Amino acid sequence: MAKRKNITTTQLALMTAAAVISLRGLPMMAQEELTMFFYIFFATFLFLIPAALVGAELGSAFADRGGGVYTWVKEAFNRHLGFSAIFLQWIQNVVWYPTVLGFAAASIAYMIGVPALAQNGLYVGLFSIAMYWCATLVTLRGTSAISGITSKGFLIGTVLPGVVVIVMAVIWMAGGNEIALKEIPAGVSQIVNVDAAQHVHPRLFPHITGMSDIAFLAGILLLFAGVEVHAVHAPELAKPQTQFPRAMFLAALISFGLFTLGALAVAIITPYDQINLQSGLFTTFQIAFERYHVGWLSNVMGLLVAFGALAGVMSWISGPSRGLLWTARDGALPCFLQKTNKNGVQLNILIIQGCIVTLLSSLYIVMDDVSVAFFLLSALTVGLYLIMYMMMYAAGIRLRYTQPKLIRSYRVPGGNTGMWLIGGVGFLAVLFSFIVTFFPPSQLPVGSPATYTWLVVTGTAVFLAIPFIISFAMDKRNARRTPEA
Repeated sequence: MAKRKNITTTQLALMTAAAVISLRGLPMMAQEELTMFFYIFFATFLFLIPAALVGAELGSAFADRGGGVYTWVKEAFNRHLGFSAIFLQWIQNVVWYPTVLGFAAASIAYMIGVPALAQNGLYVGLFSIAMYWCATLVTLRGTSAISGITSKGFLIGTVLPGVVVIVMAVIWMAGGNEIALKEIPAGVSQIVNVDAAQHVHPRLFPHITGMSDIAFLAGILLLFAGVEVHAVHAPELAKPQTQFPRAMFLAALISFGLFTLGALAVAIITPYDQINLQSGLFTTFQIAFERYHVGWLSNVMGLLVAFGALAGVMSWISGPSRGLLWTARDGALPCFLQKTNKNGVQLNILIIQGCIVTLLSSLYIVMDDVSVAFFLLSALTVGLYLIMYMMMYAAGIRLRYTQPKLIRSYRVPGGNTGMWLIGGVGFLAVLFSFIVTFFPPSQLPVGSPATYTWLVVTGTAVFLAIPFIISFAMDKRNARRTPEA
């Protein structure tokens, strides 16, 4: 008897959107004021849509095999590159957990009316560790438990607060309140233009004098990443070859709408000098709600946003780690990593992942200022993730020629030319973004530019080498264990 499928198209779309969307990215984009449309346009049309299209074709072609990006790249090239792709997807994800959990901790601090706790390293660290292991325990119950919580958490904790901030911006403008994005300081030359009469006008296109001025692009791009992460769950759909592409497109549409309108809402309500990357969203809620004498709603929003952030973490826990399970079963990782529990969940992989996240989250406790350290880690993982996307686009193009008869219920339109166009545009956009990750952004204080670049270059080289070392070491180990015929 065939295994009963336990997730729907809508659930998978919401799980994917939950992996892509984090409200913590709204202040980052809002800080770019009207130039945010340049970044959003780039990220949506040159990254998100190509990734969804190519991911939909690859996901539908290999829906019966699972493994996600590991299977795609392996089938197009070889197992070593396939393992590198899933490893890079996984490792950037592991470093991301402490940052989003720190955001959830700040949300709870605002919910209980003690915002100062958001800057307390002991509180943030312990909260992050405790919540991550709680999310892991839920993940061990299986995909049906995860999909239910992440879908509800995404709707209640991400979509609802996102819609609320958008509606509040409309009410704010209708009430004749001051539009914050019209009052940007003249000194912020990247986002404003000062005419001869000394009038300040918001720019629609960023003022670019060097690569550092657009280095922020890589961070914006990461906000839209993850549309492919739940391809590993495609086999759990009733009709994966038709449902998976639909889920991808629905997730992309939801992501674009919430990011664009939500960031614009923050920029409309919040004065530029009050847009903080960590707590900017809550500042927006406070300003809007206190203006209309319902300040207590800020506490409610803090609780909902924390729930949404945790749902996003749970959504990611089950994705890349599931891909690693496939690599373990394929002989690319030690046998003990193949162990699953009674629900078929990758037990030992999640335990190791949790230990790494615990160690990283402990930095909140032992360091006085972890913001720069985590920014450097984030910049490093952005580059690693972008390499994975380049592999994915290359796999989509190559498979059109190496496996032309492979059944694909969804194909990127336009034949091979269409695949070259869509995949090629996505590849070049990611390559360009990868290059700018090596330049410190002018928008953020990161210390010595030379030190920053050296750390990112060295870290990228080290982390890129790790999966190849593991893969070739496992090949030698397997060869010794297999007697010659």
